[in-house]
Amino acid sequence: MRRRFRRKPRKQALQVPTMRANERIRVPLVTVIDEKGEHRGEMTPAEGCEIARNAGLDLVEVSPKATPPVCKVLDYGKFQYTQTKQARQAQASQKRVETKGVRLGIRTDSHDLDFKRKQAEKFLAKGNKVKAEIIMRGREKAHQDIAREHLQSFLDTIEIPFKKEEEIKRFPGGFNVIITPE
Repeated sequence: MRRRFRRKPRKQALQVPTMRANERIRVPLVTVIDEKGEHRGEMTPAEGCEIARNAGLDLVEVSPKATPPVCKVLDYGKFQYTQTKQARQAQASQKRVETKGVRLGIRTDSHDLDFKRKQAEKFLAKGNKVKAEIIMRGREKAHQDIAREHLQSFLDTIEIPFKKEEEIKRFPGGFNVIITPE
């Protein structure tokens, strides 16, 4: 049998906002702050670029939404580097919440339900969301009320405090509910 090539999903590149610099600044007036942090006042972007060139640096628009936009005289490459570094640190410090799944059936035995309950409690203790699903096959689909009660009784056995994101809802294969730790 021939093996198929599977492409790995690409990692998302960091979205760092690009700032306009030097001749790309296209507004009539800008507020200029020089390399020492001193306020130089309002002037045209051409005059600001001249000040930046004399200092051997770039004129970078750091606050485009202000009126007039605020521009600083600084090294553009170094500025971009620090922006990407800050974005990476912010992304690394974010807490990622995973959704873990627990699947049940109408005929699942009590020992198996106990094992699944412990798994769900372990996931909730770690701070993850849990998606509890009850799967119905064939003629079981005629007894939706029993399936809903079975899923509710499973949720009642969980000892760790949790809250439901939504009520128990129907999907084509059965019922599901997402719970999160309190």
